[in-house]
Amino acid sequence: MQPALVQKGKEAKVSLLELPETQSLRLLSVDGRLLFATRVVRTFSYGLLSVVLVLYLAAIGLQEKQIGLLLTGTLVGDAAVSLAITSHADRLGRRRMLILGGLLLAVTGLAFALSGNLLLLTIAAIFGTLSPGGGEVGPSQPIELAALPQTISDRYRTHTFAWYNLVGSLASAVGALTAGLLAQTLQSTGTTPVASYHDVLAVYGTMGVVLALLFSRLSAAVEVATTPAPALTKNRRLGLHRSQSIIFKLAGLFMVDSFAGGLVVQSFVAYWFLLRFGVAPVGLGAIFFGTNVLAGLSALAAARVAAKFGLVNTMVFTHLPSNVFLILVPLMPSLPLAIAILLARNSISQMDVPTRQSYVVAVVDPDERSAAAGITSIARTLASAAGPVVTGALFSAALLSAPFFLAGGLKIVYDLTLWRSFRTVRPPEEKGSTVIQKKDQPSA
Repeated sequence: MQPALVQKGKEAKVSLLELPETQSLRLLSVDGRLLFATRVVRTFSYGLLSVVLVLYLAAIGLQEKQIGLLLTGTLVGDAAVSLAITSHADRLGRRRMLILGGLLLAVTGLAFALSGNLLLLTIAAIFGTLSPGGGEVGPSQPIELAALPQTISDRYRTHTFAWYNLVGSLASAVGALTAGLLAQTLQSTGTTPVASYHDVLAVYGTMGVVLALLFSRLSAAVEVATTPAPALTKNRRLGLHRSQSIIFKLAGLFMVDSFAGGLVVQSFVAYWFLLRFGVAPVGLGAIFFGTNVLAGLSALAAARVAAKFGLVNTMVFTHLPSNVFLILVPLMPSLPLAIAILLARNSISQMDVPTRQSYVVAVVDPDERSAAAGITSIARTLASAAGPVVTGALFSAALLSAPFFLAGGLKIVYDLTLWRSFRTVRPPEEKGSTVIQKKDQPSA
């Protein structure tokens, strides 16, 4: 829809209330607004954790390889728990599974806050919800992504997802800034670094309780509204029926991208800035506040770009230059230049996120959405789990720049392969049909 024009004399002004971005928010149901609130609470928590997690693990005596293994165990555990929950959420109840996800986050955070025992931390990390990179992990986001399209029309779906990612990035940015300020303030008053990190982790755990309470207020409108035909039900695999082929192929490609992202998770990038330039916790918080704000703004811009050029084109051609910037970060000779390149990268790096999320839920049936979002998210989590192990080994070998080079190169390969395979597979709003035709299946 074109924005309405308000005539004033000879000038035509755009009514902000008629912009697609604004309308998508105004038209959200109460459930949609609750899902935005839970997104804010959760990503604020992840932002808190991302700044202090590796610093905390190093402070209690873990070596880089041990940290890498623990973070890998965390991501593998998150993937297993998420698969169990999201593949059944559409049948057992999305609200019920979301509450469970909030409680898992709470238990994990409190376990890390109350104990420094490696075995207990490993168990809590594997069976709970922990985000080492500041991004989404666990079952909550896939189920939210499945429910959000039921709070808005297809016309505004991508815009809604863009706002969803924007508020998440801003909340993560505030969380990162808060963690740095809180840890630095506590340490300046005589608190030991380990104790200051414990306090940040306690806040993380408390946010899980808040999440569970917010999820409990969702209505039955977020649940699956239609029942699939018996023939489709019999052919289900991991909650999918009609869309198995396209989702499994997408999941495979997303794994390449996510493994690359796992090489440069925010916690390790923070550690890189500490090792390379000696940046203090408050400085790290400020850096990642800036990167997350820019990432959120880029996500909002993605919806308008996608409306003109299509979801797949937007996913690919905004992602390619961001990967070049990623490769350039460790080549910068000074801290200001390294920060500038990192900020430039994040100003466009997340434009593929709302478009990817919107694309996945658009090309499947409504009763497959939790499973589709879950499988693609879990595939990403599993692949990213291998990244910290590789980065930990590279850091131990004093190859501090290698993760950036490897990550950027793999992401470029992913972008080109995705465009070649899916450029003809269009969502309903781009082809005027809600059914995936055979001719729309991905090319070989």
